[in-house]
Amino acid sequence: MKDKVKDAYESSKNIYDDVLTQGNIFSQLYIKLFWSGTDDNVIAQKVLSYIPDDFKGRLLDVPVGTAVFTKNKWISLKNAHITCLDYSQDMLEQAKNRLNEQTHIQCIQGDVGNLEMNDETFDIVLSMNGFHAFPDKMKAFQETWRVLKPGGDFIACFYIKGKSKRTDWLVKNILSKKGWFTPPFQTEEELENILEKLYQILDIHIDGSMIYFHCRKR
Repeated sequence: MKDKVKDAYESSKNIYDDVLTQGNIFSQLYIKLFWSGTDDNVIAQKVLSYIPDDFKGRLLDVPVGTAVFTKNKWISLKNAHITCLDYSQDMLEQAKNRLNEQTHIQCIQGDVGNLEMNDETFDIVLSMNGFHAFPDKMKAFQETWRVLKPGGDFIACFYIKGKSKRTDWLVKNILSKKGWFTPPFQTEEELENILEKLYQILDIHIDGSMIYFHCRKR
């Protein structure tokens, strides 16, 4: 399953950024028809706003993807230590090129279900558009919690089911079969139950079939 996900994202490397950022008319129509007009650019800005502009701690970005949304923010955090991780080596290479070898940013290949980091390493863990692709979501929740310091922030956005029949159909019949998304998927209620066992939920929002939130480790 992991290789299927990796192959799917590597095969879409030439269109990935355009789809997320709605860079052409076809991606705009796709978002309008199947994602109720949800704008990933706006969600990304809101998610990144949870991270202070003067942040100086340790941050894990998993998966970094191509860093299409995070580039400017990460480069600006000169006093932070940022680790960008992705399972796809191809995605990681694109992120490296985009981040321009900044000395405070490290890009590494790895598996969110088996993070090679010590317990309580990071002040912030960010996961943008990742959990709907992770094969073992519960392991991903456990691992991101494990490497986060007590009082640290878990910030994320991803697809949840049950908000749009059209989107749910697309995810089940096309995106999951292609390997871009991996079931099972949580509903809003199921996700909140998972988060409440691990974190204090500070802020949570629904935009179409996407959820974004800011939590704090107890």
